[in-house]
Amino acid sequence: MDEQLSNLIKELEQAILEGVEAEAIKLTKNAVERITEQDPVDLISCAIQPALNQIGDKFQSGDIYLPELMLSGYAAQAAIEIILSLIPSLEGVQKGTIVIGTPSGDMHDIGKNIVGALLMAYGYKLVDLGVDVSPNEFVRAAQKEKAEIIATSTLLSTCLPYQREIINLLKDMNCREDFYVICGGGPVTPEWVSEIKADGYGREANDAVSLCNALLSCQIAPPLASPQIFGALKKKSSVSRF
Repeated sequence: MDEQLSNLIKELEQAILEGVEAEAIKLTKNAVERITEQDPVDLISCAIQPALNQIGDKFQSGDIYLPELMLSGYAAQAAIEIILSLIPSLEGVQKGTIVIGTPSGDMHDIGKNIVGALLMAYGYKLVDLGVDVSPNEFVRAAQKEKAEIIATSTLLSTCLPYQREIINLLKDMNCREDFYVICGGGPVTPEWVSEIKADGYGREANDAVSLCNALLSCQIAPPLASPQIFGALKKKSSVSRF
């Protein structure tokens, strides 16, 4: 990576941290023009995701409030729209159907929206349930849409139990074998995903694509004996935080 591109990436990260959308757009356009062998999506992991991680941590600790969180989210989404426009169209390629949402009590959708945009760009049909989604709504939507995957992301540790409730509800309805369940978000960890017996975790937004690809190609029906982990730890080589 040349020095100018490296500087642009640092400046882009700072623009997102400060929530300056116009500057984030300008810097993203300049950065993608300088990328040669790199995938434009690498900008997400190099600049955008680190900024969002910092913003999420500051929000959780009370150092910033919802307006700052939202401004950073808008700047990040604007940058990602530019990056995704460079990905070759995969229209007509249907890898599978994913139901996604943030669980009951969580009104934050920045991470979910970014994950959803990436999944759609890479050929998945996405059913976005929005925010504050109950376990029943997740399950009903997955059944109605004949989804393969239920994806839930939360920024609030107080909402983690609802991720467990989705899995327990699937078990109670005797349909746990019908859906992979993947989890992610700031307070979510591989240990939590293992504890609730979910099927996968991705730490960052672009991990979600790799995770869903791995699940739908593993030829093992849910639930998995142990979750697929992407991002926080070295990816497991076989199926046993998104």
